[in-house]
Amino acid sequence: MENALIDIRDVYKIYNEGYENEVRALDGVTLSVTRGEYLAIVGASGSGKSTLMNILGCLDVPTYGEYILDGEYVIDMYDSELARIRNKLIGFIFQGFNLLNGLTALENVELPLIYQGVHGGKRRDMAMDALDRVGLYERMDHRPGQMSGGQQQRVAIARALATNPSIILADEPTGNLDSRTGEHVIQILAELNKTGTTVVLITHDNAIAQVSKRTVRIKDGRVVEDTAVGRGNAS
Repeated sequence: MENALIDIRDVYKIYNEGYENEVRALDGVTLSVTRGEYLAIVGASGSGKSTLMNILGCLDVPTYGEYILDGEYVIDMYDSELARIRNKLIGFIFQGFNLLNGLTALENVELPLIYQGVHGGKRRDMAMDALDRVGLYERMDHRPGQMSGGQQQRVAIARALATNPSIILADEPTGNLDSRTGEHVIQILAELNKTGTTVVLITHDNAIAQVSKRTVRIKDGRVVEDTAVGRGNAS
């Protein structure tokens, strides 16, 4: 798709290729995401949605196919180049929060900025601003063990936001939260999208997927449905 921020074409991820126990985690997936979209990728456990997220996030590479991210071909990049493009473009939010227990909320949010080479006061200011955006400015000196699950997830969101990424990839971000706290997290993602951030939400929950502007359903490693709100089926 012309002007797509994310553009994957005929992507396969095959394990044990050519053997009797061959597994096609992704089986010819083509998907484009334009800048500013809010997309939910929905599927049951084992459907291939997490494998797809890892490829979209440049955490893994496909066996076959093409991936163009913000105009760059990423398939043949070295690990160092993949790390560069991740740090430049993508913020990750995981179900398990992935916070370091020995660090404060502020220090956890500063981590991706350290990897980007942002120094001193500027790094602190950017991290404080990200925590303020998720309503945790007054908790910046607390460690994960001193916070609720919802607060920890908001720290994880702030960490994803700190570098001002073009894309937020959220992998089951409400999976470890109660329903009320989960709704708050989804609301934060919606607000981010309103400011222009592209959001890709990975979920098995159809109710959560309904808040997105577009839903892509994946089954057995294949896209079986692609529906945009207000436009009907787009596949």
